[in-house]
Amino acid sequence: MRRTILVFFSLISLITATALADEGMWPLYSLDQLPLDTLKAYGLKLQPTDIYNPAGGGLADAVVQLGATGSFVSPDGLMLTNHHVAFGAVQEQSTIENNYLRDGFYAATREQEIPAIGYKAYITLGMEDVTTKVLKGVSDKMPDIDRYKVIDLNIKKIVRDTESGRDVKAKVARMFGGKQYMLYTQFELRDIRIVYVPAEAIGNFGGDIDNWMWPRHTGDFSFLRAYVAPDGKSADFAAGNVPYKPKVYLHIEPNGIREGDFAMTLGFPGSTERYISSYDLANQIEYGYPNTITTFEDEINIMMQAGRRDSAVALRLASDLQGLNNTLKNSYGTMEGFKKGQILERKRAEEQQLMEWLKANPALLKKYGKVLPELDSLYQAKKVRQQHDNVLSYLSWGCDYLRLANSIYRWSLEREKPDLERERGYQQRDMANALERLKNAQTNLIPSVDKEILKYFLTRALQLPPDQKIDAFEKLVAEVDIPQRNEYLNTMVEELYAKSAVGSLDERVKMFNMSRAELEKLNDPFINLAKALKTEQDELRDRGKQFAGAETRLAPKLIHAFAEWKQAKMYPDANGTMRLSYGQVKGYTPRDAITYRYATGLGGVMEKESSMDPFTVPKELSAAYAQKNPGRWLDPVINDVPVDFLTTNDITGGNSGSPVINGEGKLIGVAFDGNWEGVASDYLFAPSVTRTIVVDVRYILYLIDKVYHYDNLMRELGVQTAS
Repeated sequence: MRRTILVFFSLISLITATALADEGMWPLYSLDQLPLDTLKAYGLKLQPTDIYNPAGGGLADAVVQLGATGSFVSPDGLMLTNHHVAFGAVQEQSTIENNYLRDGFYAATREQEIPAIGYKAYITLGMEDVTTKVLKGVSDKMPDIDRYKVIDLNIKKIVRDTESGRDVKAKVARMFGGKQYMLYTQFELRDIRIVYVPAEAIGNFGGDIDNWMWPRHTGDFSFLRAYVAPDGKSADFAAGNVPYKPKVYLHIEPNGIREGDFAMTLGFPGSTERYISSYDLANQIEYGYPNTITTFEDEINIMMQAGRRDSAVALRLASDLQGLNNTLKNSYGTMEGFKKGQILERKRAEEQQLMEWLKANPALLKKYGKVLPELDSLYQAKKVRQQHDNVLSYLSWGCDYLRLANSIYRWSLEREKPDLERERGYQQRDMANALERLKNAQTNLIPSVDKEILKYFLTRALQLPPDQKIDAFEKLVAEVDIPQRNEYLNTMVEELYAKSAVGSLDERVKMFNMSRAELEKLNDPFINLAKALKTEQDELRDRGKQFAGAETRLAPKLIHAFAEWKQAKMYPDANGTMRLSYGQVKGYTPRDAITYRYATGLGGVMEKESSMDPFTVPKELSAAYAQKNPGRWLDPVINDVPVDFLTTNDITGGNSGSPVINGEGKLIGVAFDGNWEGVASDYLFAPSVTRTIVVDVRYILYLIDKVYHYDNLMRELGVQTAS
């Protein structure tokens, strides 16, 4: 089921010099661009085809996309990922009576495994350069909106043709801003079950206080299992399904690591912006990040107050709160990194130097000289409706009831079109997943909290400047005096929730299958609101398409200009496709007179222990530590059971759960975080202080073996308990 890779090297062939040490999230089709001599000196003993082989059999075949990343660690579909990746699955299955989120969950037998609701895993089967097909009919002279439409239609045709008659999923990824397009073919595993998730006091030890920080003492790991139909085809959860048999699974290295050892990650990093223009970066610094910080702080406050009033509500909000807090702290760190690293100033200086170089080369100036001014104009145009668009987006998708109503109403509109003319995400291939999301939303649907969030965003909408107003909401309060608007909003929101059927699972499913005329006939208040917002949402999408079309024209030129100027080895920004990063196990010096060791130990967990969350320690772990019998899991260098360690690998969000692999191809840990000093590395990689935080596989094994005695799991992992 694999295709031959047709690699597009017109950009990369320009460049010969080496990149900064350990920088880069490298696509698997470009492994021949890596400095193999350097990697061998680090300790790599594998050939590129041992890592990724188009014919199959490389280590990459064991790595799956799982919302973030996971990897097969047994021949029976057992997957290792992070606790925070599996967090939502455990939260969905938890109740006040059976709080698996707090207490953990372990299935000693296959029959005891429970569904990870809404989770899917994707195995990469192949990748192919489809740049020529995607850009067929595209020219720089056409309007940007037409450029977007041609590219969009070409991509939908490629996906349709790839999936037709096959049990696969396809996606086309944009590389280098649109210079290159790669088709990724994947096998979708739809029946995922929970095997072992440690107690929150292990898997989230330190909570948000320790998040993004070093030293770290978190056992951020979980085990899931993938199932398929008896004939090996992808299937939804069913009692008769059987464990998936991966062609490759990772073997564990129980003897651990030492500082300086080679370390490699394989995973699915979500997004970086290393080739961003100064105009985009300035807008993010001045508006994007501050707005995110303010919004998330307010949402978290609303949810925290609700959780304090009701423990059952707190449990239902736990997953959303974890995500919001994680993004919020990341945003704080990124803003601090922008300031300390003077990243905007450096970006502007770099662009000025580029322009000076272009001016000395008339042919290149003609080719690239207009790119930066046009990008400036593009972002100035974006600002015209930015506040309106931002609040409208939050309103439309940040409030559960309105999001569900928008989805239902939008599907009724899109189904009126031929399949290829529908928006991506609303085609026939997407219908089953959309219906599943509508059903799964019920578990965490909390009307009382959603009301408060909707009121919050409605209030923000009404506070927008005159030229940024959302017409649909202005009409709602047009005849209400300003002093009475808060009271009016409260009454209106209460009526919305009281009279709408969107909150009912059965009614929601019925609505999803209705035509637009049938939906509108219901006179449901949330469906009516979705209808009222349609015009402005369409305009928002059209602005987004216009912008995207311009970006695919300008971004490749800027990247190419830098490539010609710097003659530097380049890799595409992260975009959710599988990447390799390489580095070493290594500590760092964050600031004057402070040096961090490369690893933490169990003793550090006990030093942090307190009677208050998030620094409580399970009684089983405390008892095992007191026995002073770590067995083979003792690290002789730190003289303790290792917990977490640092590497110089280049990762970002989406890499959570990525296997960390040694030079022999064996699993030594699971990546779960970056350090505070390196948070801004999505924009500028700083090799001296940017680190990946990894849970040591020996800590995982110690917990399974010495603390909880999960013998069946140890046997499946194929690790001997005695050295």
